[in-house]
Amino acid sequence: MTDPLHTDLLALAQQAAARAGALLRDGRPADLAVAATKSSPIDVVTEMDIAAEKLITAVISEVRPDDGFLGEEGASVEGTSGVRWVIDPLDGTVNYLYGLPTWSVSIAAEQDGETVVGVVAIPMRGETFHAVRGGGAHATGAWDGERRLACRPTAPLEQSLVSTGFNYVAEVRAHQAQVAARLVPLLRDIRRGGSAAVDLCDVACGRLDGYYERGLNAWDMAAGDLIAREAGALTGGRPGERPSRDLAVAGTPGVFEPLQELLETFGAWHD
Repeated sequence: MTDPLHTDLLALAQQAAARAGALLRDGRPADLAVAATKSSPIDVVTEMDIAAEKLITAVISEVRPDDGFLGEEGASVEGTSGVRWVIDPLDGTVNYLYGLPTWSVSIAAEQDGETVVGVVAIPMRGETFHAVRGGGAHATGAWDGERRLACRPTAPLEQSLVSTGFNYVAEVRAHQAQVAARLVPLLRDIRRGGSAAVDLCDVACGRLDGYYERGLNAWDMAAGDLIAREAGALTGGRPGERPSRDLAVAGTPGVFEPLQELLETFGAWHD
């Protein structure tokens, strides 16, 4: 039976994600410009990232004023309730800046340090993915009602479709390109979508067999990681470790371990 607290947290995350998604979809200015940069001149923040995070924290704080926050655009509150919200208000900012559809709103709730709820809204697809720890992963979208998610049946690594992402620091992405060049002949193909949260949800719903990336932050993967695991995928970092900035890997049970082993062999976790 689902913990009533987790049910409440899910409903609140869904409400906040829906409102932020609508703001981003309907409020995108025609002359949208870069408001700031982060790790490099091409790692951008727009005014809409900032507005969406303010909206999400306001929606949640109104209902749960004692909760903590960790947000990509600066929301950082310790909280006293034992619940912390990990928020990426706009995952895929460069896609959004250019008018590409692959971007998302990612909201996770942690209880005592463990992720218990994850919601990823993908407004331009008309889809929202969600999971509660131990309760499976689900999605709502253009189809009628809600459907339970399951990752793809196991396929050999050489028949797998795998997605990845690239860092915005030039020397890091150069190394990532070298790893991808070694990996692609061993797979069906590689994709680069531009939103870690969307990629993890695509593993969950069977559109991808695997995903890996170096340099992710907690807000990039907290919700998507839970959704993928609750759909039957395996997730981790380097062998024996949890996902981290060094490396995050997700995949179907037959793809995860060989992919993880290749990434370790190829040194995907360092320059």
